[in-house]
Amino acid sequence: MTALPPLAVAMGDPAGVGPEIIAKAWARRREERLLPFFAVGDVRAIARVWDGPVAHIDSPSGAFAAFDDALPVLTMENGGEIVPGRPDLEGARCALHSLELATGLTRSGAAGALITGPVSKAQLYQIGFTHPGQTEFVAERVGVAASATVMMLAGPTLRVVPATTHVALSQVPGLITTGLLVAKALVTARALVRDFGIASPRLAFAGLNPHAGEQGAIGREEIDVIIPAVEALVAQGIDATGPMAADTMFHARARATYDAAICCYHDQALVPLKTLHFDEGVNITLGLPIVRTSPDHGTAFGIAGQDRAEPGAMIAALRLAAEAAQRRADALVAA
Repeated sequence: MTALPPLAVAMGDPAGVGPEIIAKAWARRREERLLPFFAVGDVRAIARVWDGPVAHIDSPSGAFAAFDDALPVLTMENGGEIVPGRPDLEGARCALHSLELATGLTRSGAAGALITGPVSKAQLYQIGFTHPGQTEFVAERVGVAASATVMMLAGPTLRVVPATTHVALSQVPGLITTGLLVAKALVTARALVRDFGIASPRLAFAGLNPHAGEQGAIGREEIDVIIPAVEALVAQGIDATGPMAADTMFHARARATYDAAICCYHDQALVPLKTLHFDEGVNITLGLPIVRTSPDHGTAFGIAGQDRAEPGAMIAALRLAAEAAQRRADALVAA
């Protein structure tokens, strides 16, 4: 196996649960067999919620020597007054700066992959952040159009891709086009090969309407938009099926028939994923030249600083990032 640089973890909002789940993930590094990683952000945010050992590092390479005995932190002392559960604008600036630095280190190859902690979009917007979210910011920084990326949510037994994300439900029928579905599916299929090691990916499409439209009786989007997308993908050699009724495609037997589900809208994808794998769900951005993952939950300001945050999703994000980055590195060497 090709040796990877340490993984970079942007701490997220210092007043949220990001610092806590990063520290708890490090504390479980041996039992979870995690590869070396380092946090990027204000080290005081870690100290506010955890009394474990911390190692200040000046560069990513320093994480290797420190990782066994302490959580390596590439420190940025600009988080203002950090109070868990009380976000402010200085904390938002710190979150943005740590995201930018961690992204740059990963893009340069100094870090093996990027893991992003949860941020408050409301706070970021107040400091002039103009992107819909971290995904679009990272895509811009690595030179990829946001429209060419795909958001996948992955858990131990389910991977889902919402074809539309943070838009009103009333807008979804107008946004779902055959071209959009084909583009999302192609990026997904390539990533399943490249990042997940699935040689022949199987994609299943969810219908937009109840019962997948009942052959047009409850809507024509399946006939006019989704079926043509499936046919176009099959013509390109992609194992694609559907549209399937969304209320019957997420039980265990159905999940065994596909590697990823392409869904029409946000909640159609995220409700089953979070129901099955709330503490293990990972957001992975497909279509980037770097590997980027994130825990599939928010800042949880309501429990920040109370030692109640579960690190499972952060651990899963670290593991998935390492596995995907390792596959990419090994493929480069083999080529």
